[in-house]
Amino acid sequence: MENYKLTIIIPVFNESENLFRVEKECLNYFNKSKNRSKVLFVDDGSTDDSLKIIKTICDNNACFEFISFDKNYGLSAAIKAGFDNVKTELTGYIDADLQTHPEDFDLLIEHAEAFDLVTGNRSHNRKDSFIKNMSSTIANFIRRLFTQDGMDDTGCPLKIIKTTYAQQIPMFKGLHRFLPAMVMLQNGQIKQVDVRHFPRIAGQAKFGLLNRLVGPLIDCFGYLWMKKKYINYKISTKTC
Repeated sequence: MENYKLTIIIPVFNESENLFRVEKECLNYFNKSKNRSKVLFVDDGSTDDSLKIIKTICDNNACFEFISFDKNYGLSAAIKAGFDNVKTELTGYIDADLQTHPEDFDLLIEHAEAFDLVTGNRSHNRKDSFIKNMSSTIANFIRRLFTQDGMDDTGCPLKIIKTTYAQQIPMFKGLHRFLPAMVMLQNGQIKQVDVRHFPRIAGQAKFGLLNRLVGPLIDCFGYLWMKKKYINYKISTKTC
């Protein structure tokens, strides 16, 4: 494991208007936090200037790194690639739109010793439109019904996961919505913590009403299949 404690994965798809703000806010957080942290951008085949800006940020800061895809593969693939390339004890996740704030990682990391995944909960303080809030509420209700994970805001883009658990999650398209449930399949312990939420001030949202409702419902059946087929084991002794 690296000298850093936390690697924050930031998936990026056409977020050029937000990236210098991401750099500024993350650096401010790193300077205040007692936990040594770094950023891993995952560019998901952006067609704007995102990759160019990411390269500039990484050239200027040793605590920023990046992966770039050859084309757009989707959010689940970006998160999976991030998980696979983390070398620190803890893995964080935040969206590039900064509707959640890097400083709130400190609220989550307080519980990272006792829990294997700690996720933010925005439901008390959402700053989105009525339609977006309502669709997210319905989607979260559907997921909670299927997964029984007890989470009020499964889709909150602010999470900390122990890297050993993150790297064992078998990621398929859409399963980024089920990270708490996927950690539970590993007999991991999960917790949610209230975090702040902010309006999007730049760029375009990547999900609309249809894929906030229909997608999660379809993915729930994929999760149930995964739960039935999931292999979980512990080695008691070995000679290798």
